[in-house]
Amino acid sequence: MITLLLQLFWTFFLIGLFGFGGGYAMISMIQGEVVGHYHWMTMGQFTDIVAISQSTPGPIGINSATYVGYTALVNAGYSSAWGVFGSFLATFAVVLPSFILMLLISKFLIKYRNHPSVENVFSTLRPAVVGLLAAAALLLMNSENFSSMSENPWRFCLSIFLFVFALIAQKVYRLGPILIILLCGVAGIVLGL
Repeated sequence: MITLLLQLFWTFFLIGLFGFGGGYAMISMIQGEVVGHYHWMTMGQFTDIVAISQSTPGPIGINSATYVGYTALVNAGYSSAWGVFGSFLATFAVVLPSFILMLLISKFLIKYRNHPSVENVFSTLRPAVVGLLAAAALLLMNSENFSSMSENPWRFCLSIFLFVFALIAQKVYRLGPILIILLCGVAGIVLGL
C-alpha cells in the first residue's frame, strides 16, 4: 500500500508541477498516468470521473485528483476509508507545486513582469496551453462518450447532436454551462440514455 500511496503522491505532484493551463490541460496528463501507465482504473471509469469533475464545484484538475485518489485505492482492494485518504493525498499533491511556486515566484513576477524575457516566456507558453486544452478535448471524443455507429447508432447520433447543441448553445447563444448541463441531463433522462 505504501508503494501505491507514494506513486499516487508523486504522480499528482508532477501533474500539478507541469500542468500549465489549468485543469483541462491536466486531463490528458492524468489520463495518461492513471489509465495508461499505472492502470489504476479503466478508461470508462476515467471518463466518468471527468464528467463528475466537470459537474461539481471547483477546478476540474483538483476534482479529478480527488476522485482518482479515492478510486485508485478502492480499485486496488483497500477500504473506502483508505480511498478517502487517497483523495486527500492526491488533492494535496496536485495543489502543492502551485502553492510552492506561487510563493517563490510571486515576488519575482511583480518585480520583472514587464521585462522582455518574461513576456517572451509567457507568449510562448500560451500556444502550448491551447494545444494541451485541445488534446484534452480530443481525448474525450471517444466511444466511451459518443458510443459508435456500429455499436449503437441511436446513441451515437444523439451524442453528436448533444455535442453540437452544447457547442452552439455556448458559443452562439451564450447559455451558461450549468443550463447546458441541465438541459443535456434532462435529454438523457427523457430519451432513456
